[in-house]
Amino acid sequence: MSSIGLLFGLLLTWAFGIACLAALPGTAGRTAAPGGPAWMIGAGGLAGVFLATLWLRALSFAGIAFSVWSIALPLLAATLALGLWAASRQPYRLRDAFRDARHTVWGALSGRSLDGTARILWCLLLAWLAVRFALLFAEVATRPLYPWDSWTQWATKARVWYEQGRIVPFVRVDEWFAAGGTSYIDAGPHYPGTVGLIQVLACTFLGRWDDTLMNLSFWMLAVAFAIAVYGALRAMEFDALWALAGTWLVSSLPLVNAHVALAGYADLPLAMYFCLAILAFMRWLKSREPADGALALLLLAACPLLKVPGRIWAFLAVPALLVGLLPRRGPHIVGAGYLIAALGLLLLAQTDPLLMGYRLHLDFAPDWEALANSFLLYDNWHLLWYGAVAVALLGRKHLLAPGVAPLTAVVAGGVMFLAFVLMFTNAREWVSDQTTVNRASLHLAPLIVIWMLMVFRAWALSLAAAASTPEGVEPPIDTIAEVATGATTDVAPAAPTNAAPDATPPAAPVAP
Repeated sequence: MSSIGLLFGLLLTWAFGIACLAALPGTAGRTAAPGGPAWMIGAGGLAGVFLATLWLRALSFAGIAFSVWSIALPLLAATLALGLWAASRQPYRLRDAFRDARHTVWGALSGRSLDGTARILWCLLLAWLAVRFALLFAEVATRPLYPWDSWTQWATKARVWYEQGRIVPFVRVDEWFAAGGTSYIDAGPHYPGTVGLIQVLACTFLGRWDDTLMNLSFWMLAVAFAIAVYGALRAMEFDALWALAGTWLVSSLPLVNAHVALAGYADLPLAMYFCLAILAFMRWLKSREPADGALALLLLAACPLLKVPGRIWAFLAVPALLVGLLPRRGPHIVGAGYLIAALGLLLLAQTDPLLMGYRLHLDFAPDWEALANSFLLYDNWHLLWYGAVAVALLGRKHLLAPGVAPLTAVVAGGVMFLAFVLMFTNAREWVSDQTTVNRASLHLAPLIVIWMLMVFRAWALSLAAAASTPEGVEPPIDTIAEVATGATTDVAPAAPTNAAPDATPPAAPVAP
């Protein structure tokens, strides 16, 4: 095998994920919607890689050694079978499907739906993204594994599992001594193994251990993530230019680019899977299609298997569920829960209780200077956190608008979780040297960008709605919320508020 084998393997896992999504019920009718193809292609890339790591776990459990044949043949067979099943449900021939796909892709790349300045800006942003990913590809393809956590905690598992052809246990020091040579140890034996399995997958297709080329999988995930973000924004009724601008904002975060170039860490994959899981979940809240729900659950399941904090990030889908399913009571329930949690933290910081022999005291001693430097002064994030605060203040009246409230609940919970980790736990010991604060914040950063876009649009469109209303007449709040979030309703519009009180109502129609 060679680099061609690696390319084939990466494309195969990507195609496998797309085929899995295409075969889900309810998917076929939504691919023609704005952003549908981009969402399926991008989300399919992330789904395919995660499902491939699950297949590696299944092979190891069954005692079958990792090889090109044991991995590629089942994936290829499943891709063809699922693809044919999805194609059989389409009302047109396969040739027409390829023709439509070609026109869709060319229309997207050329910005055919835009005119004038908008089309020029579209082409410039697209070229910027293409050059950026090309430079990142050169970085990943030529830089050896960076000697930090990726070298001591993640790739150690990948090297052992690749050489052994199966998953073998990594344990702590005392367990390693007691195992008598039947287990292995590294700097993070208790860490989940999905990152290592992604690297094993690449090396298996490559045919050799290569600590440089094995990280091309992470570059592929970054490209797929950008495509999926564009599709998600289009489905949220952003126009093509705004959706591409949002994709550019997410992809141009300095720390995101650093984690693509220095591939091998779990933080960026966790951020991508968590972000797309919440976006898929919001699609399900709007459509109630089984495909969106299944994808959301799959991507959420990847979070705890990527990194230990992924358990908490996956749990943050619960507040979004409450707010989305209970639009009236949900925000109050979630807000009360967050308030109780905050009060509990402050109480434990002032007391020293014992529960079943465990000391529950928390030390509240944040390094304010280091936190301010990281979020507001250093160039890790550019103006992200300034923008988040500004958008929250501008759109404060629309944070709980329909379509925005579930995402607001997730972002609020994520900020509280980061505050807890960085201010109340021993992680604050690494805040001063900037080794933890930015990597922990990376998990939430892409979703914050999308939340900012939604809140800003709600605020801007509410201003437009207010400006178009006659002076002295206040626009109905429901109308503002619907316009700002892209929601529609089948309810007939209410009578104007300035109508004469004694106006004669129109006569009811007479039945024939």
